[in-house]
Amino acid sequence: KVYQIYQTGKTEVVALKGLDLDLNRGEMLTIVGPSGAGKSSLFNILGGILRPSAGIVLYDGIDITKLLEEELVAFRRKQIGFIFQEGNLLPFQTALENVENTLRFVGEPRSQRKNEAKELLEKVGLGHRLHHTPSKLSGGERQRVAIARALSASPSIILADEPTGNLDQETSTQVLDLFKDLNR
Repeated sequence: KVYQIYQTGKTEVVALKGLDLDLNRGEMLTIVGPSGAGKSSLFNILGGILRPSAGIVLYDGIDITKLLEEELVAFRRKQIGFIFQEGNLLPFQTALENVENTLRFVGEPRSQRKNEAKELLEKVGLGHRLHHTPSKLSGGERQRVAIARALSASPSIILADEPTGNLDQETSTQVLDLFKDLNR
């Protein structure tokens, strides 16, 4: 029963109205709808970035809406992998460094970060592009770096906000096929 209500001046905008959603491990879900339908609000609530106006969000029995901010940050870091539409890669770091950086934040020992990042990038088909910065990568390659980064903490859930929104049809199909393979 999740609600998200925004106040804009005297007007209330109801982005989510009593939403009930139940997902099990291994399931994939695509949420589609017109602009303003509440997709981004739902993404941010599921990811613990935004607290709902009302309702609860449970992950394996943990109500993340009740967590203190520092607990929520730790939960997100270990349990949720985010893939944003624009990738949010650090522009002056290589693909390898972008993934290594995320591994640092999840507590991976320094001695293991480079090998782990390399393995993740190879898993998404970028073993040959490790030392390229985002400006030297195609849109699909940047999205694959973002996927590798999201996988770095071995999260229990991956949230992807329009992961193919800026890609051509062929690359979109490749990225969606990669998600299916990774889910299996």
